[in-house]
Amino acid sequence: MGDIYGGIEAGGTKFVLAAGSHPGNLGNEIRFPTTTPDETISRTIEYFRDLRKKYTLKALGISSFGPLDLHKTSSSYGYITNTPKPGWTDTDFAMRIRRALNIPLAFDTDVNTAALAEHYWGAARNLTDFIYLTIGTGIGGGGMTGGNLMHGLIHPEMGHIMIPHDTHKDPYKGFCPFHGDCFEGLAAGPAIEGRWGKRGEMLDQNHAAWALEAHYIASALVNYILILSPQRIILGGGVMQQVQLFPMIRREVKSVLNQYVRASEINTAIDRFIVPAELKNHSGVLGAIALARLEMNDAP
Repeated sequence: MGDIYGGIEAGGTKFVLAAGSHPGNLGNEIRFPTTTPDETISRTIEYFRDLRKKYTLKALGISSFGPLDLHKTSSSYGYITNTPKPGWTDTDFAMRIRRALNIPLAFDTDVNTAALAEHYWGAARNLTDFIYLTIGTGIGGGGMTGGNLMHGLIHPEMGHIMIPHDTHKDPYKGFCPFHGDCFEGLAAGPAIEGRWGKRGEMLDQNHAAWALEAHYIASALVNYILILSPQRIILGGGVMQQVQLFPMIRREVKSVLNQYVRASEINTAIDRFIVPAELKNHSGVLGAIALARLEMNDAP
């Protein structure tokens, strides 16, 4: 495999570990459930210790659920902070792995790293300003502005914006433990199950759930378009496996914007503006590998 990098996709439901340098040589992939921090992190460390018996790893990248502390001067850099994931609040994550393996390491949000992978190898090639949004167990968003990954005070938390909620049409109160009926609380996978009593994949494509879901997603996307002015919006995650959502979302975005944004990408070519992720369930771990490569000044 030559020079290889390790990738860690740390999700609230599962961890994905792999090694390689690009989509064509991704290998040694394993997946296992996210349990307690001690058990999950220890299993991750052992995987890379075993891998180093066979290969020379140049660096590791971590793509993690959050919120995260990404400030390198902070005493809690590398921590998962006030996450809704039970048992993981204030977990020393990235630095624990770096200390155990003594290897260069880069760390960012799962959505930013997925965006990075799509930038180099997927639906955001040659773009400098775009959004990647994942809609699944939770909702998160990241992307690039001016060719740089989105950071700032901490990092984007696009899943927790407030969107219109007509409680007469939709009395569901939302499941977010922090905000109730924020975007995530109304439209992530658990909200679909909580509202309709079945997981999304168990519902017919013509079920009323999908029109409501498209409405909430479109409401959020309109806000992102008006604030961030992205060149493209990429949608991934388990909920977006419901491909019937894409035309519904596109129609509603166009209707709400009402040609206010004078851009042909939206008004005449929206099928190429709001698009599915190309790397699908490998975007997170590939993004982690891309992050590790950048840490070693080895841009893909």
